[in-house]
Amino acid sequence: MAISDRGGGRVAMVMETIRQRVAGRALTAGARLPSIRQMARMAGVSPSTVVEAYDRLVAEGLIGARPGSGFYVAAQAAPLELARVGPRRDRAIDPLWVSRQSLEAGATALKPGCGWLPPSWLPQEAVRRALRGLARADEAVLADYATPLGLAPLRQLIARRLADKGVEAAPERIVLTESGTQAIDLICRLVLEPGDTVVVDDPCYFNFQALLRAHRVTVAGVAHTPSGPDVAAFAAALAARRPKLYITNAAIHNPTGATLSAATAHRVLKLAEDFSVTVVEDDIFADFEHRPAPRLAAFDGLERVIQIGSFSKTLSASARCGFIAARGDWVERLVDLKIATTFGGGRLDAALVLRVLTDSVYRKHCETLRTRLARARAVRPLLDALYPPARAFAAPADEVVVCRCEAQTAGDIRAAAGLGAPGPNQLTAFTRAGWGPGQGRMCATTVARILAEAQGRDPADVGLMRVRMPIAPVSVGEMAALGDAAMALPRA
Repeated sequence: MAISDRGGGRVAMVMETIRQRVAGRALTAGARLPSIRQMARMAGVSPSTVVEAYDRLVAEGLIGARPGSGFYVAAQAAPLELARVGPRRDRAIDPLWVSRQSLEAGATALKPGCGWLPPSWLPQEAVRRALRGLARADEAVLADYATPLGLAPLRQLIARRLADKGVEAAPERIVLTESGTQAIDLICRLVLEPGDTVVVDDPCYFNFQALLRAHRVTVAGVAHTPSGPDVAAFAAALAARRPKLYITNAAIHNPTGATLSAATAHRVLKLAEDFSVTVVEDDIFADFEHRPAPRLAAFDGLERVIQIGSFSKTLSASARCGFIAARGDWVERLVDLKIATTFGGGRLDAALVLRVLTDSVYRKHCETLRTRLARARAVRPLLDALYPPARAFAAPADEVVVCRCEAQTAGDIRAAAGLGAPGPNQLTAFTRAGWGPGQGRMCATTVARILAEAQGRDPADVGLMRVRMPIAPVSVGEMAALGDAAMALPRA
């Protein structure tokens, strides 16, 4: 049972071993723990490590010490945790599940869809220096509530940073929040009622979906293009769904990496005005830009557009600090909601962010970060060329089922291509591919490659299906259970 140091200290590992044995009822209430020397031999650690681990578990109340006798499991044991005894079971795959998985994944797990950087890429030394400085700050910074709008010097700095992007916002029109997510949450509380409709980009940042589900609203997706939302689809969604809110990214879009064009920005704002839609522009990736892209908030003057942001992606996700920039009458109502839900904001976090942003190292850090990202992304075309998917996966034989939800085979797709379907979205006039619970999420790439091969085109020119939200979330288990029954259904 030798314990390694990987993933945490030896003391923590000994403690976790005891916790798991108690949770799984290998050690029941009142059971005697191995002696310090026995545990040290079993775990392959020093006796002093076990002493420290046992002392901490005593402080937690999990075990108790009996002088001259040893250590025993506390009489009041925690309820049995089946999740810790057997293998973990995943709940239905929905936006809240996805958000939880992104946070519960281990430090070594790859998170390509999350939109944040490894800790080693962030300015840790600047954060440590700021923390040392805050340790010498006056007692108000360390112990008092923040003012309703938030730390004034940080709001002044944010106003200057926004001005560099063409967004004019006086410090009194900026509200500090605990995060970018809380900023959107406050706006949703201000604008929405359960049952309202919100338009988001398709695809969009996954936690937008989770947050909107928590507000019990209907989500409508609009396909995102390299220059911003598909304007025709956006207009159709506004006319058909009459949404209250449109949430999008400024600068670098998450997860597509697209950049908003000036022409698309003007058309989006005109449609938002025609249909009385409030726009939330999330500018969280501003510091990743080499050249500032157009901002909806700059063109609009913060009349219909509310801009939000935070510093979790470039500074630290542990320093919870975001902001909202909006017109004056909305700021007053947002401050009321902020006070009602959090009372005072994170004064210490705001002070930490201010110190790092005003450190000369931060500007150099952002320059290095942009160069490093560009270098990392430059290898992608080479990797795509060196490691293309095997033809058996990309363009399978006719009898292989491509769309499992609707039992559509590769042969069905090829037949539709022969009938004149120019792209995957037009394919639905000939087949039911992409109509099921998965909405093309699993089959879109294969469908595009089959069409490209049949038509002698590049898959990039064919494009992918426009993914829409299913009526209700469907778990992988439920989809798998369709199995043979789904295959036996007669085709339309």
